[in-house]
Amino acid sequence: MHVLGLDHVNIAGSQELIERCRAFYVDVLGLVDGPRPSFRSRGHWLYAGEQPVVHLTVNERHLSGNGTTAMDHFAFKCDGLEEAMASLRERGIAFELDPARESKAAQLFVTDPAGVSLELNFA
Repeated sequence: MHVLGLDHVNIAGSQELIERCRAFYVDVLGLVDGPRPSFRSRGHWLYAGEQPVVHLTVNERHLSGNGTTAMDHFAFKCDGLEEAMASLRERGIAFELDPARESKAAQLFVTDPAGVSLELNFA
């Protein structure tokens, strides 16, 4: 497997907080609210040019005790899906394979040693 680059960052939180975040990223940083696949969750995909770089997700389970947001995951563009799965199995690292919705891509979900979720996207 080879990591080809950072795909996006996902931030999760309450509806009110996600709307405030959307306003910040759009109004202050100049990202553009754009198309988002039809996921079960609600939220926004914010684009820099043609790339959706910030995903905002309404998800109450990611709220801390003070009601703030949590970093949900980082996503990487990758190649070598079969090689990646074999390597993870060999190392005893748990992963979840999810065929990406509305595309021919696949996604692997793993957790790093610090507990950060990683989404590995394979075209």
